[in-house]
Amino acid sequence: MTDTTRASPITGTPAGLAELAFLFDVDDTLLDNDRFAIDLAARLERDFGTAERERYQSIYEARREALGYADYLGALQAFRIGCEHEERLLGMSDFLLDYPFAERLYPGALEAVAHLRTLGPAAILSDGDIVFQPRKIRRAGLWDAVGGQVLVTVHKEHALDAVLRRFPARRHVMVDDKPQLLAAMKRALGDRLVTVFVRQGHYAEAARGMAIEPPPDLAVAAIGELRTLSLADLPAVLPEAAPPPFTAVPEAP
Repeated sequence: MTDTTRASPITGTPAGLAELAFLFDVDDTLLDNDRFAIDLAARLERDFGTAERERYQSIYEARREALGYADYLGALQAFRIGCEHEERLLGMSDFLLDYPFAERLYPGALEAVAHLRTLGPAAILSDGDIVFQPRKIRRAGLWDAVGGQVLVTVHKEHALDAVLRRFPARRHVMVDDKPQLLAAMKRALGDRLVTVFVRQGHYAEAARGMAIEPPPDLAVAAIGELRTLSLADLPAVLPEAAPPPFTAVPEAP
């Protein structure tokens, strides 16, 4: 990563290995993907009507269930079959590829990333398809915000060995809106990982009142709150302790 060659601000870790690295989820963590979904539904309704909008949504949900991640472009390809309005399909393609994701960033998102990069290297760790998700990250300005340090996986909790190889550090901080996912990553990595739960979006709302074990190390109401985060706010970061051994989580079948 860009910043791993400097000495750690915490303990002076030898050059080449950061003491602490920050990993950011994208959807409903740094940008309002729920708003994008609303805009997409409205555009489908406008151009194709209620029945066709519902057909696209059914295709999208089926693909998400089968693949394990959101596949908006794949759903549009499948939606094309049987659609009588080819010219409107081309408009939907433009809508998806040129959507103004930079306008959907949560307040303070870029500032939070910039601030945490002063404490350690930062990267984007996102689930999603390999075409639309990277484009979303670029159009939102997040690719540049982390200096191109981006990893898009199918299931981030099943790719932790790749994460540690790509973004080496003694400890990592994962910032995400899904507390169950944070708990799964924490169970795999133990004290090597500090989990930060951002209570934004429908996943965070759905988890309200649920028992999460282990609970997040830190919870904030909005990503902008991390603009003033200090190392003292992360009690699980113990630089004098050696990180625990890592056991990779098997890939999902």
